[in-house]
Amino acid sequence: MCIIFFKFDPRPVSKNAYRLILAANRDEFYSRPSKLADFWGNNNEILSGLDMEEGKEGGTWLGISTRGKLAALTNYLQPQLDWQARGR
Repeated sequence: MCIIFFKFDPRPVSKNAYRLILAANRDEFYSRPSKLADFWGNNNEILSGLDMEEGKEGGTWLGISTRGKLAALTNYLQPQLDWQARGR
């Protein structure tokens, strides 16, 4: 399961405090191939990791732009429903 935690404080009390603290996990499938965070090829405005799973290459789950815009995605696994099952 993907999880994102963040704390945002636009006016931290201490000069050394962080305005944004972000912690996230990428995927529950640890063997899924990816590239480390880097600026995207010709588009040097976006910094993110890249998914390298066959058929899904080039997607991302967490990124930030040089203009300060942040994007994060989570997923969920939907259980398979048995429409033939009898109700209670």
